[in-house]
Amino acid sequence: MPGAIDAAKKYVVSNTLARVDWNAELVRGDLGSAVAQLKREWGEGLFVGGVKLPLASAELGLIDEYEFVVQPRLAGHGPTLFAGLSKHVDLKLVGRLEFGSGAVAMRYQPRR
Repeated sequence: MPGAIDAAKKYVVSNTLARVDWNAELVRGDLGSAVAQLKREWGEGLFVGGVKLPLASAELGLIDEYEFVVQPRLAGHGPTLFAGLSKHVDLKLVGRLEFGSGAVAMRYQPRR
């Protein structure tokens, strides 16, 4: 659906940026409080991207579900997701979807 990402509301977490664009709102301050507020406002899932924000969110126990999409391509470089995580997070598989491209999406929930 072309344009869907453009129209979607986005939040950028930063204590250094002065402004954001692309239909985004700047989120500052305590990450835990900000995410809790967004969950209350939206009442449905929030998608988190990047490398630093998922790590910080995992450290604070803010992630209710993880979705990993494995693409059929080896890159051999780039940042490692969750590098530096202070403790293990045990996950249980709750869903799996294979795409015609060979990509596989897997959904997990933390074991509590």
